Amino acid sequence: MRLSTLFTLVALLSVAVIGTASATSADSCHLLPVANSNTVLKPSQTVGVLYSENTVNTLAYLQRYHSMALEGAKDSRLDGRIRAAFVTSSDPRLAIDRLLGSLQKNFASVTVYDTLDALVQAHPDVTVMLDTYSQLVTQRNTEVQARYEATFYDANLQYIGHAAGAADQQLSAVWVHDRSAEQIAAQIDQQRQLQLDALKQFDGSLRALIAPGEVASN
Repeated sequence: MRLSTLFTLVALLSVAVIGTASATSADSCHLLPVANSNTVLKPSQTVGVLYSENTVNTLAYLQRYHSMALEGAKDSRLDGRIRAAFVTSSDPRLAIDRLLGSLQKNFASVTVYDTLDALVQAHPDVTVMLDTYSQLVTQRNTEVQARYEATFYDANLQYIGHAAGAADQQLSAVWVHDRSAEQIAAQIDQQRQLQLDALKQFDGSLRALIAPGEVASN
C-alpha cells in the first residue's frame, strides 16, 4: 500500500467538511416551552419528530464525507480493508436510522415531519426534537465525536424530558508510517464503534424515560 494514496484520500475527506457549520447552540436545537409538562411517556403514544438544524447539517456533512469515501474507494492502490473501513464508518444513515428505530420500538407510531406547522396539524401525542452531531477523521481533524439527543414535548409543546447519548475519542493520524494496513483499518473502524456506543447510551436513556412497567406493543 502506498502511503501517498492514503494521504490523498484523507485530504479528500477534509474537502468534504469545508463549509460545514459547527454545532449550533443548544437553544436553537430545542423548542421553547412555557412550562414543564406532567405528561408521562408511554408506548401507546404517537410521536412526531422534527430534525434540529444540527441534524440537518450533520446529515449533509455525512453524505458528503461518505461520497468522498466511496470515490476514494475506487482507487485500487489503496488496501481494500482501509477502503472498506472509510466507507462503512461513514454511513450517513447509520445513526439517524438507529435513533428512529429506537423510538419506533418504544412508541405506537413515529412520523418525521419537515416543519413544525405540519407536525402540529397532525396532532401527535408527543413531539420530539431530534438533535445529532457527528465529526469524523480528516487530514485536519483526529477527534471523532458523536452526540445524539431527543427532547420530548407534550401535545401543547411543553417539555417532558430528554434522552441522550454521546461519545468522543482522539485518534492518532491514520497516515503514520509505522502502521500496517490492518492497524489503520482497525483505527478507522473505531469511528463506527464510537457511534454505536453513543447510540447504545441513547437507548438506555430513552428506556429510562418510559413509564415503569410499560411495554411497547409494536
